[in-house]
Amino acid sequence: MNNGTTQQLLEALQWRYATKVFDPTKKIPADVWQTLERALVLTPTSYGLQPYRFLVINDPARRAELLPHSWNQKQVVDASHFVVFTARTKITDADVTKLIQRTSDIRKIPAESLNFYRDLMLGDIVNGPRGKTAHEWAARQTYIALGNLMTCAAVLGVDTCPMEGLSPTEYDRVLGLNYSGYATVVACALGYRATTDKYASLPKVRYEAKELVQQV
Repeated sequence: MNNGTTQQLLEALQWRYATKVFDPTKKIPADVWQTLERALVLTPTSYGLQPYRFLVINDPARRAELLPHSWNQKQVVDASHFVVFTARTKITDADVTKLIQRTSDIRKIPAESLNFYRDLMLGDIVNGPRGKTAHEWAARQTYIALGNLMTCAAVLGVDTCPMEGLSPTEYDRVLGLNYSGYATVVACALGYRATTDKYASLPKVRYEAKELVQQV
């Protein structure tokens, strides 16, 4: 399946940048946003566990409350859409059972036929050594989703700004995440760049491919 060209993809990635100033009057059309939401859902994850939730903050008052906990970066309030990426604080037997049942339902196979897969997950990310650092593992999955979202947005002509400059603890408080089983990891503002954003015209700075890519 090829709905575009290699050149179009590279042009979209060259066009995108971490947008510093959004035009608050320009909103992402509903159909485009639904596509981006679907792209988030289609993000690949380890084991397919999808150990995250994406919080789309629509309430202007809630965004304003998050602003001082985001280094006062105006993207939080000016962007068309603002997404907070949260990750599971731990992975439980129930999480594994939920995925096994979902797989059984969708693929129309007996859940018992997936016992090996169930035991593999339980022995690794629940009861194994990685179970002790499950939140860090889950947080890495959110970055896969973040990268996927930004790439898809660029292809659709939507600007983005990934934001690590925030206080996860304060975000959790404002968003009522404490004791929810999820915790804030990173955020992303999406919308359309303002004509006043000087960073839009700056040349992209990247090392040569030979410095970053090695053929082994």
